Amino acid sequence: MNVHNSNDALAAEMAAIGSAARDAARAMREADDAAKTKALTVAAASIRSRANEILAANAADIEAAKAGGMSASMLDRLALNPARIEAMAKGIEVVAALPDPVGRELARWTRPNGLDIARVATPIGVIGIIYESRPNVTADAGALTLKSGNVAILRGGSDSVRSAAAIHAAMTDGLRAAGLPEAAIQYVRNTDRAAVGMMLEGLGGNIDLIIPRGGKGLTGRVMNEARVPVLAHLEGLCHVYVHAAADLQTARKVALNAKMRRTSICGAAETLLLDRAVLTSHGVPILEDLAKAGCEIRGDEAVRAVFPQAKPATEEDWKTEYLDAIIAVKMVDGLEEAIRHIERYGSHHTDSIITEDAAAAETFLNSVDSAIVLWNASTQFADGGEFGMGAEIGIGTGKMHARGPVGTEQLTTFNYVVRGNGQTRP
Repeated sequence: MNVHNSNDALAAEMAAIGSAARDAARAMREADDAAKTKALTVAAASIRSRANEILAANAADIEAAKAGGMSASMLDRLALNPARIEAMAKGIEVVAALPDPVGRELARWTRPNGLDIARVATPIGVIGIIYESRPNVTADAGALTLKSGNVAILRGGSDSVRSAAAIHAAMTDGLRAAGLPEAAIQYVRNTDRAAVGMMLEGLGGNIDLIIPRGGKGLTGRVMNEARVPVLAHLEGLCHVYVHAAADLQTARKVALNAKMRRTSICGAAETLLLDRAVLTSHGVPILEDLAKAGCEIRGDEAVRAVFPQAKPATEEDWKTEYLDAIIAVKMVDGLEEAIRHIERYGSHHTDSIITEDAAAAETFLNSVDSAIVLWNASTQFADGGEFGMGAEIGIGTGKMHARGPVGTEQLTTFNYVVRGNGQTRP
């Protein structure tokens, strides 16, 4: 009986959130850029003024996570500090300063019958965002959905509930100050997993899009169970290919950063491909750099022949997103083999070539079917902030809507506005 009562209460709570979001969507669709910008500017100031409150909430989350045995890399995702709080506030301000993506005229033409047809960017509507440890997603997602005229229903992981709630309070300050509905950014505080299931079912038709931000387990569940459209990537199995014409110092610098800057993010390199021509000259110094930085090397036979301390790589290593200080390393016979390896094992997320040969680089950039392809740059640039978007909700690896970092423009759809003067169809 108590279980039924609990389920009924949760269902009622989630239905109310969905209904409030749908009501807010009309106001947000009509909100002008000045109101949205003011809401974000105030929210950023509130993040700063509430910093001690946010840090105290985060400390409680960290303590509980440590008691629960959370791994070091996951604790890093969960942790906030003054620098990360300032980065959150600055990210919101960058989003605030972006051009309003709503109302953009994407195309316009006139038909022979005189009809004037325009394709115009419009908000998607109500977006459900389901994420795990990173509490800063609360600010990023709230800011991006607000700027793009959408409504957000945010559901963070149970391990970050205190931190996310404190950040959400700052976002609400901004909405209130700008006269926008507070329901435009809602945070689901209920940690019952059934709440996620209800969101995936669409909350009675009130959710237009689901965006998961987290690991393979979360994203896999969302993609399998959602009854509404999903914008997501399942894995970030990113590659760095050191081509025969690579500059040694560039290759060393980029490979080390791509793997070790932050190992737990989706843009971290998981596989290093070394061209046979530079296996010893470039490969050995790169692997020495990685090992010195604390990275475990798993190499194929050719790699282990020149770097014996590497552990033997198995077939499974080419398919693994470690999100840790581990990298799989393979020798390839040239550009074509590198591209074929990425096509077979990659996740269409982010892949990089290191070379001074412009023709080889262009072949790689045109042939590798990933959301982000780079030349002589670290895969860790797979980030909306680094793309000048202020922030991102995630990286899209599908092909039907947004690919790569999902920012304000990617959170709009469009409609056709047709102006006539009495035309009728014969």
